[in-house]
Amino acid sequence: MNFFKEDPNLSFILKQYLDDDFYKWAEKELDEYGEVCANEVDERAVHTDREGQPKLIKYDKMGNDISHVWLNEGYKETVKDTYGRGIVGYVHKEIPELGRKGNYMYSYAQGYLLSQSEPGFYCPVTLTMATAYLLDHYGSKELKDKYLPHVLSTGDVELYEGATFLTERQGGSDVGANETTAISHGDHYRLYGEKYFASNAGACGVATVLARREDAPEGTKGLSLFLVPWRNKDDSLNGIQIRRLKDKLGVRAVPSAEVVFDGAEAYMIGEPEQGIYYMMEALNLSRVCNAIASIGIMQRGYLEARNYAYERKAFGNTLKDYPMVRDTLVRLRAKQEVETSAVFSLISLFDRVMTDREASSVREIALNRLLIALLKKETAEQAIHFSHESIEMHGGNGFIEDFVTPRLLRDAQVLTVWEGTANILGLEVLRLMHKYQVHNMFIEEMQQELDALPVELADETAFVKGKVRELQELINRVVVMDEGSQTYYSKTLADRMTAIYESVISLKDAAVGGERKKAIAEVFLQLTWKRDELDFDQLSLKHFDRIVEQKEQVNV
Repeated sequence: MNFFKEDPNLSFILKQYLDDDFYKWAEKELDEYGEVCANEVDERAVHTDREGQPKLIKYDKMGNDISHVWLNEGYKETVKDTYGRGIVGYVHKEIPELGRKGNYMYSYAQGYLLSQSEPGFYCPVTLTMATAYLLDHYGSKELKDKYLPHVLSTGDVELYEGATFLTERQGGSDVGANETTAISHGDHYRLYGEKYFASNAGACGVATVLARREDAPEGTKGLSLFLVPWRNKDDSLNGIQIRRLKDKLGVRAVPSAEVVFDGAEAYMIGEPEQGIYYMMEALNLSRVCNAIASIGIMQRGYLEARNYAYERKAFGNTLKDYPMVRDTLVRLRAKQEVETSAVFSLISLFDRVMTDREASSVREIALNRLLIALLKKETAEQAIHFSHESIEMHGGNGFIEDFVTPRLLRDAQVLTVWEGTANILGLEVLRLMHKYQVHNMFIEEMQQELDALPVELADETAFVKGKVRELQELINRVVVMDEGSQTYYSKTLADRMTAIYESVISLKDAAVGGERKKAIAEVFLQLTWKRDELDFDQLSLKHFDRIVEQKEQVNV
């Protein structure tokens, strides 16, 4: 199997956003990486999940605390295969064959393929991407010269994976309650305190850490951002101890730990008062990665369900010949393609904002944050749904660890929690509405997109425009409510906005993608807005050959 070849929709998307030279190069790279992910990486992921999980070696033979995290050899090979292809490095440095920098679009395409086999390892990649962004944009020249080449390594120098440590036991999502202290020590600081959920601990070369200077105020505004090397020049630990590794339900590939800082040498990144704002930018990057991992799991869940339905016989027929099975496969395929297209549409905006924030308008920044919150929430929930549907397609076999389906479900479950739960994301939507009036920006944007669609989609366009008007009426009612009531409706608003955004994306794809994409849009709109209505036209069966078997060539 080759995950890239199995997914013509990814090529359809990338051709819309990459110029011809870049796409030609990326197509070859992604084709090779898609095969590696579907075979070697996937085999290693099974071993890592079941027998080869990270292990903490707390003490050496003399009783010294070495807090060493053991990683299996297959996992280390996946590290080489992935970073060597520039999943982090080529966002910030030149691609030798092209003589220019890459972008997030290409990086996230790699992450999408990787997440179909090893979403657990995509977490360290995410943390390294965030570390690279923070260093590149806000680090001093000295810090960048010393550490950035290692964080961006594609095999040319020793790789330093990254990490971002926020969470503390007493705070959780309430980062303002953090107590880790930074004490000035000449040209650097010393950190004291603990981080309660520190992913990639022991595997990272450097970590970005939020801590409070001695004279800083309480709350988030008193937090500064620091770069902390994991080891000293003599390879000893840099005032760091690992108390224990977390025994997690899923994503077992990534070592997540309780970390204690006892005088760890640390270097300020950027301005002292801006730490929380820097980290929030990195958090938005991680939320996009979370969405990428989710659509990757959705794709793998669909592939497993489809392949099993084509192979398994029951009651004298192959599963895929039963109407209810065909209906399931069409619904999964339509939702996954539209959601993937929606995420990469967001990435095109995200790429512009993150690459040159100063040149970005307030509207772009606000819409970027809104779409990140909407799609992170939706994709994470759908990853769980797709994993469940794939298990159900397999019947009893879907519950057996010999199949990939149980791991998909276990790995998917954390994606609703990492980088912000649905409740936190609902609050983010409210904040953006109050700060930027982002709901007005969103409605204007959707109306403009709908007005630009061709006349051939007039009926569908009119239908979605009606949903936009309904959203406006709902918002008008909610914004005049008291704070508690607004919070109560925040997730409802988020869900409605997401449904409208993805509906618009489905129609934009239909406008350029031929009859198959029109069929997908038709099924998607019914699935999204008429779920509880009986479909006497049996759309999913009508479009099965076109959508699932892809008997029509996909074109841009």
